Amino acid sequence: MTTPRIHFVASQVTPAGEAARVMQSRYGQFPPEEAEIIVALGGDGFMLRTLHRFIESGLPVFGMKIGNVGFLMNRYSEDDLVMRLAAAREVCLNPLCMKVQTKSGSSAEALAINEISLLRQTNQAAHLRILVNGATKVEELVCDGVLLATAAGSTAYNLSAHGSILPLGTEALALTPISPFRPRRWRGAILPASVKVRIEVLDSDKRSVSATADAHEVRNVISVDAYEDKETELKLLFDPDHSLEERILNEQFL
Repeated sequence: MTTPRIHFVASQVTPAGEAARVMQSRYGQFPPEEAEIIVALGGDGFMLRTLHRFIESGLPVFGMKIGNVGFLMNRYSEDDLVMRLAAAREVCLNPLCMKVQTKSGSSAEALAINEISLLRQTNQAAHLRILVNGATKVEELVCDGVLLATAAGSTAYNLSAHGSILPLGTEALALTPISPFRPRRWRGAILPASVKVRIEVLDSDKRSVSATADAHEVRNVISVDAYEDKETELKLLFDPDHSLEERILNEQFL
């Protein structure tokens, strides 16, 4: 079986760097522009950074867990990597696009694989207006924040905020408030993946809010537009007995 052209990347923790050196000596190391597959060694945080780093390359990414959290990762082993890559199942994901306007008049844009979140910056609760496809759905949400999560990200921050878990392939997004105060009965919504969500910050001079797309943060925002970017596709590889779909499904029974 022919060894594919692999580019190994590793997180900054010592065990990951040591594992990368072992794997490179065994399977070779190609520069990204010549590689066919990216193999990421680390945890989920590093996997997200790797996906963002190589998002324009179109290369599939196979992660191996060396760290504390590895929901997006496969088990680590030095053996049989070529066979595992050949047998791996591919999962394709579309990220969210975040477009932000700030109080200073500047704008910013970023992609999110897990979620887009808005969070209060001070001790003052955020006051937010939520629109879906141009129609106001929540006139004034008093809260610590709100987030919009993909299916892949629904088991991360979204789950911690008591949002719904979304199985892969559902073509849906989870809109989840963070510590909501009013309206008291609203606990979020499941939206079609085709929607466009707009979140406006009310009383932004007094109640400052930041917006993040995964790890990319913009402060002092006045509005955020979010939607699924169908033009961008991320490819993740998983061992057949360690599928992402199964893990997301199982999270609902823990």
